[in-house]
Amino acid sequence: MLKRVHFPPSVLPYLLVAPQVIITLVFFIWPASQALYQSFLIEDAFGLSSEFVWFENFVYLWNDEIYLATFWRTGWFSLAVAGLSMSFALVLAGFADRVVRGAMIYRTLLIWPYAVAPVLAGALWVFMFNPTLGIFPYFLEFAGIDWNHYLKSGQAMLLVILAAAWKQVAYNFLFYLAAMQSIPKTVIEAAAIDGAGPIKRFATIIFPLISPTTFFLLVINAVYAFFDTFGIIHAITQGGPAGSTTILVYKVFNDGFVGLDLGGSAAQSVILMFLVISMTVVQFGYVERKVEY
Repeated sequence: MLKRVHFPPSVLPYLLVAPQVIITLVFFIWPASQALYQSFLIEDAFGLSSEFVWFENFVYLWNDEIYLATFWRTGWFSLAVAGLSMSFALVLAGFADRVVRGAMIYRTLLIWPYAVAPVLAGALWVFMFNPTLGIFPYFLEFAGIDWNHYLKSGQAMLLVILAAAWKQVAYNFLFYLAAMQSIPKTVIEAAAIDGAGPIKRFATIIFPLISPTTFFLLVINAVYAFFDTFGIIHAITQGGPAGSTTILVYKVFNDGFVGLDLGGSAAQSVILMFLVISMTVVQFGYVERKVEY
């Protein structure tokens, strides 16, 4: 016969949970609710007067061609950053999983970029690709490429994507390496004995077994591209030239803090918040069903 254990009522569990609940309310729920309320207002630049206009800010954004262009630009930017950083990290993790001598040094060097702040990462790439002083434009000139990301929108977007992907490679590398090392070596050895080459072993065994990690990193990298790349863009291009590298999160800053359109900026932040929530729900609700665990 099983005995049920009953614990007397205690305040301790509530006290232990209280700090996290308070932090969530103060730093997440309260700012989000304030942004939602402010998105229904039109305020002057000094915040002295406001008018409740319901959905007028959202209607204006829906009819704004510049905002719609920024919307699609953000989608392509997030796909490029996530795809580039995850694929490169997967290749590095595959090599790191096979390294025996000097493995710790190799892995440590690959992890270092994740410790660099986004603004500093952007500053590093600005110095390396400076049209006048940078080392890479100097070598590109021998290949007949005139590099100037301050004037050419395509080069500016390419530079921002490379910097953002480089910053995230270390994070993806850690998870991919841990996933590969969790695969039983007997499975890989059995495939090798059966005559499967390295590429076939990776395509038919390793990659399907790390698909849960790939799915998790897809969500994380998409959120990273939408939000955490602000510092990189601000340090490299400040949204230019001519707004060609302005994504949604940077447009929220530019319209709210530079243009002082507080209501419109709040409406953009609400749209961005619901976009990321919807994307995460769809990924976990539907895409997860096709992932092999």
